[in-house]
Order: sequence, then structure tokens, then C-alpha cells
Amino acid sequence: MTDAKAATTLTEQEIFLKLQEVLADSFRLDPSAITLDSHLFKDLDLDSIDAVELAIQLQDFTGRRVKAQEFKEVRTVGDVVATIHRMLQS
Repeated sequence: MTDAKAATTLTEQEIFLKLQEVLADSFRLDPSAITLDSHLFKDLDLDSIDAVELAIQLQDFTGRRVKAQEFKEVRTVGDVVATIHRMLQS
């Protein structure tokens, strides 16, 4: 589901599955290694450039601009899911 309007009705589980797919495809990660508790930098070995790429892909997915402030405290996949869910509800 890539339609931004349809994205506003996604559950946190659906957001997680989409995020898992994006992370696996974009950063060549094993999807089974991506859990809600996975730390983006320690466990998934992403760096700051990867984080920018992820933010761009999330903008495409949600149809909303990802503000740096919204992702300032994001550390885990679960944090990303919760942040996206909040963004889509507002």
C-alpha cells in the first residue's frame, strides 16, 4: 500500500511490516532480523546517511514531510513505527 491517503488508516502492525520491507530492501537486511526492538544504529548498523535515506522513503510512503524534530528521539524500529503512526493520525 503506497497510496498516502490509504496510509493514514494503517495500524502500527501494518506500518511495521511496511517499514520492515523498506529496511530489508533498501539496506539489504534480513527481514527476520528486523523487530520492533531492533536498534537502528546498533543492531541494524545504519548510519546517518542511511537515516536520511530512510526518512526520504518514509516521506514517499506517508505523503508527509518528515520533520527532523519528530525523529530526534527515534532509536528503535518500534520508535519509528510509533512516530509514523502519530504523524498519520494528525
